[in-house]
Amino acid sequence: MMAMETTGHHAAAGGNALAEIIPFLLLAAALTIYLFAVARQRHHENRWSRWRTISFIVGLSLLAVAMTPSLMQYAHYDLRGHMIQHLLIGMLAPLGLVLAAPLTLLLRTLPVQGARTVTAVLRSKPFHWLSHPGTALVLNIGGMYLLYLTPLYNLTLTSSFVHYLVHLHFLLAGYLFTWSIVGPDPAPHRPGMRTRLVVLFMSIAAHAFLSKFMYAYSWPRHTPHDLEQIREAAQLMYYGGDFAELLLVVVLFANWYRTGNRRTYTLQSQVQR
Repeated sequence: MMAMETTGHHAAAGGNALAEIIPFLLLAAALTIYLFAVARQRHHENRWSRWRTISFIVGLSLLAVAMTPSLMQYAHYDLRGHMIQHLLIGMLAPLGLVLAAPLTLLLRTLPVQGARTVTAVLRSKPFHWLSHPGTALVLNIGGMYLLYLTPLYNLTLTSSFVHYLVHLHFLLAGYLFTWSIVGPDPAPHRPGMRTRLVVLFMSIAAHAFLSKFMYAYSWPRHTPHDLEQIREAAQLMYYGGDFAELLLVVVLFANWYRTGNRRTYTLQSQVQR
């Protein structure tokens, strides 16, 4: 009996160790592929921006911090740790990854036929619907409401599969939302500045309301977390979300300002000719 228990313990420990390693292997693979694609641009007429490479590294580094075993364990027992993870995975890391323009790099690296296939996907109606800021808003903010105002959060404490699935959703939904608002990658059907700005401020308002609701009414309910912990986690969501969304606003207006300047310069050049 003792031998069986020991074997089971070692198997569980091995499984946990493997689960801890896999995210870092995936991050290392993503970095390797990105740097390989960047290296392919050395002889390109327009060399790849060093700042985009740095942005990608920063985004992956934030994900690596969120996946460290110490923070993972802290987040499992403390809602404040969970909220730090949420901010890193769903709001801050996506901004770094989006500003790295991985899709543009992919199009410049692929053969002509492969680039045409990717472009066809970008121009398709399903992608247009999925990548619209309104859809991205529902997937991103709606996922947060679903997690914290339903029994789903408690399920993440007992199911490793659901736990990692929620993290994956945070990352993908956060990336999609950020990309739909400030993405530098080509997007044939991306809405104009006014639409993106309205959706961004709707996101800020919905995020703030959820954090205040959690603080006032002690959500998520029926968890092992005490009232003080829940309120501090709600404050982290409120102030951390404000910081991340302020960065989005700054990037959005910076892009708009640069685009406006380029258009003005082009018009002036055409007039002078």
